[in-house]
Amino acid sequence: MTMFRLLPVPLLLAAAAPDAPVTVAAARTGMAGTWAGKLEYRDYRADRWFGIPVVTVIEAIGDGRTLIRKSAFDDGPRVGTVHITGVALYDPAAGTETSVAVRAGKTVEPPSTARLRLAAARDATHWTLVEERDGTDDDRPARIRETTVRDGERMTTLKEVDFSDDAATTWLSRNRRTLVRR
Repeated sequence: MTMFRLLPVPLLLAAAAPDAPVTVAAARTGMAGTWAGKLEYRDYRADRWFGIPVVTVIEAIGDGRTLIRKSAFDDGPRVGTVHITGVALYDPAAGTETSVAVRAGKTVEPPSTARLRLAAARDATHWTLVEERDGTDDDRPARIRETTVRDGERMTTLKEVDFSDDAATTWLSRNRRTLVRR
């Protein structure tokens, strides 16, 4: 004789409920943790990427809107370890993130505001987040796009620029961060 155990209805409903849809806010706060990998720069003359090790700690402070990012990388024997700390505040109503970063020995730049959107999202750890803003790069006015692809415990961010002081619309890859959760 086979025995069946009946589960209470609320447990059955919870087990059958689909995952909540991924939002920009959820993707951002889901990045919290310690990540390690490479910070890479594109050498256009050699047409290849050069990388240095980086460790990034992302802290979601609990309000669902604010992230603190602390990164450290070794910039060689002359400079040594570089620490960059950034604070970013998400405005869900506007779909924007305002951020500022500080680094010893560098002038603090004014805050910048980026438009954020999810380009793709399968679940909480598999998504593509795109942020675009106007700013400067290489002392030139530019549109700046950062595309972050989260694939489980791996996260890659590609920074591209389109200089706005020329007539061309050409996105150039500037740098990328490839990180794995520790």
